[in-house]
Amino acid sequence: MSNRYSAIQAALQHREIAFELPKEKVSEYYARDVFTLQVMRDYLPFDVFEQITGSSAANEQIDKKLADLVAAAMKAWAISRGASHYTHWFLPLNGATAEKHDAFFTPIGANSSIEQFDGSQLIQQEPDASSLPSGGLRNTFEARGYSAWDPSSPAFIMDGTLCIPTIFIAYTGEALDYKTPLLKSLSLINDIGVEVCQMFDRNVEKVYPTLGWEQEYFLIDESLYFARPDLTLCGRTLCGHTPARGQQMEDHYFGSIPERVTAFMKEFEVAAWRLGIPVKTRHNEVAPNQFELAPVFEEANLAIDHNQLVMVVMQKVARKHRFRILFHEKPFDGVNGSGKHNNWSLATNTGKNLLSPGHTPKTNLLFLTFFINFIRAVSEYPGLIRAAIASAGNDHRLGANEAPPAIISVFIGKQLNSVLKDLEARVKDRKMTPDEKSELKLNIGKIPKIIIDNTDRNRTSPLAFTGNKFEFRAVGSSANCGPSVIVLNTIVADQLKQFKKQVDSLMEKNVEKDEAIFRILRKYIGESRHILFEGNNYSKEWIDEAASRGLPNIKNTPESLEEYIAGKTIRLFSQNNVLTEKELVARYEIRMETYAKVLQIESRVLADLAGNHIIPAAIRYQNLVMENVQRLKETLPEQLFNEHGAQQIHAITKISEHISHIRNNVSTMINARKDANKLEDSSKRAYAYCNRVKPLLEVIRYHIDKLEILVEDSMWPLPKYRELLFIK
Repeated sequence: MSNRYSAIQAALQHREIAFELPKEKVSEYYARDVFTLQVMRDYLPFDVFEQITGSSAANEQIDKKLADLVAAAMKAWAISRGASHYTHWFLPLNGATAEKHDAFFTPIGANSSIEQFDGSQLIQQEPDASSLPSGGLRNTFEARGYSAWDPSSPAFIMDGTLCIPTIFIAYTGEALDYKTPLLKSLSLINDIGVEVCQMFDRNVEKVYPTLGWEQEYFLIDESLYFARPDLTLCGRTLCGHTPARGQQMEDHYFGSIPERVTAFMKEFEVAAWRLGIPVKTRHNEVAPNQFELAPVFEEANLAIDHNQLVMVVMQKVARKHRFRILFHEKPFDGVNGSGKHNNWSLATNTGKNLLSPGHTPKTNLLFLTFFINFIRAVSEYPGLIRAAIASAGNDHRLGANEAPPAIISVFIGKQLNSVLKDLEARVKDRKMTPDEKSELKLNIGKIPKIIIDNTDRNRTSPLAFTGNKFEFRAVGSSANCGPSVIVLNTIVADQLKQFKKQVDSLMEKNVEKDEAIFRILRKYIGESRHILFEGNNYSKEWIDEAASRGLPNIKNTPESLEEYIAGKTIRLFSQNNVLTEKELVARYEIRMETYAKVLQIESRVLADLAGNHIIPAAIRYQNLVMENVQRLKETLPEQLFNEHGAQQIHAITKISEHISHIRNNVSTMINARKDANKLEDSSKRAYAYCNRVKPLLEVIRYHIDKLEILVEDSMWPLPKYRELLFIK
């Protein structure tokens, strides 16, 4: 039996996975494995607890004495929960999570030991981590880096280890992770957000971004997964003919969840809830074997930690159920890709969502202020927003099968568009009459009624306003949410700074506050009109129109990443103390290098598949056909042979043609890859892979896929799409 059919047979076997749901309600074990404020309160004296929470809320540094007390409490709690080790858990620039485990126990003499964990071990560690990407911020032989405790994200226990969320920085202080600039951007938007809010409400003392991510993914039976070298090594299929039936029947989306998948989901959800991750929604997605989960909104820093943790937990639980999870943005050609929609908004300590309309002109003017400033910020930095979500995987996804295109635009709905047009038309650069003010405020006061159920979702828009948040739909499913949130936080904060400065300038000229706000918002609406689009983002007409509006259409990652080192970007991040020029250049270098490595691996795997799997199978089948032709020729009269043997001869010819094309293009691809690898500059190497290697991947795939429908089914060496997508 062939490897393919062995894999199919294994996948079809009934598999009972032993898992028993907890007897308690979810609320009784939710966050059981998290060092929550309640746990801290239980393990610390009340005055110490008050000091700790006060320092954390005020972003103040926690001193060594307090850290020792927290460490003792953490250790006691963790050991009581069965933990034997601890680790600093951080988010390096490779997009994954990192951890180095140390045991609590410390030998104190012959055959004796104690459990030890103090404040210095809690606050800071010095992991080697020399092989993690640094983008030139340090040499490989300079291994020193520091991880430092992030008190705003609670510690948790996973697999018997106390995990402490931390930042990760170089010996020289530069950020080597996603969390460090994220925390800086959170502080930035809080400071200016509070200033703007207090123009309307003096009770606002804190402003913070909230994030609700939606994680899409594919589940593949592990037997089929391991029979596909491209899936195991690349996370996507490098070849595969489109099946007769894909997603065109539209019967999978929101359909009944398969029993085996439900079993996986239930066990995963229990693990997530124990870790305090508020997963709420699960459903079938558009493509066969594609699914989605979504949590309740959280503060952005915690939400990003939880998303990274979710992907780790999902992979562990999936293996128990003999599944493999594909987080790649486009694992299968011709069907829906996978995104990670980032629903971004701003909240205050008073419980107000700043992107949610209120019920009075005052609260709605506050809403319009943040709403219009967000749009203005996006209009200023569409290229940077595109760069934030750029990756080799996302390049395959963007612009196809319900994914937004590479052109960044904002959808707000016809009704809100009408509100902005009305505001722009009514307010002039002069003092408004009392009647004008009354009428304008009256119309602004109607905003909640206007947008209820009128802000439809545009599934083709990269950034869509959906009632109380902006949904950033272009983020890829495998991505860390950090880069996109850092960019949104920073550009919005910078825009709010400009807004506050301009309003203050008008007020210094004796312009009434409300009128000054109206004038500036009117100006912003006019300046941002080009970024708003309500139609079909896939249409050829939009591509042409976007070009006429001056909107960038950057279709590949290397070109997009140039935005990270543009002068405008460097000024934005450095002036706001989020990222230095050196840190931006490092991120540019790392992501260019990552892009080249992804294509390098894919080209190597495809060459192996072509030479060691596909071509031998095609030749074996071709030989069978040739034998058949020879026997027909020996058996049939010449006239009948010419009549009945033509199709077989045609098949032999087509197989030879495809084999020849594959061999020639594989040889060309290998040479192009070798030439690219000789380039020491990471940028030039990435462009070489993009322009010279990547196109050959598609050409080779085309001929392999043609062979798939020519070669006899039982001889085809790889599980086909109809098996990968429909066997559960």
